[in-house]
Amino acid sequence: MAEILAENLSGKDVMGADGAELGSLYNITMDLSSGALKNLVIDPAETLRNTDFEYSDQGRLIVPVGQVRAVKDHMIIER
Repeated sequence: MAEILAENLSGKDVMGADGAELGSLYNITMDLSSGALKNLVIDPAETLRNTDFEYSDQGRLIVPVGQVRAVKDHMIIER
């Protein structure tokens, strides 16, 4: 995957590979010891229904970075 600046990802819409709207990117977590990106933290869309992803205590979706399939106008996530 090509390099993308984090500032360009903030607030980006996130969609499932099936076209379902998941929400918008809130933040990204990383492993402090290795520096590897870990999870996307997503503000879920109001229309979001059935998802197998975990939720944070604040009600945000936690999606492993390995699920990202593409980043263009939207972030595309394999569900």
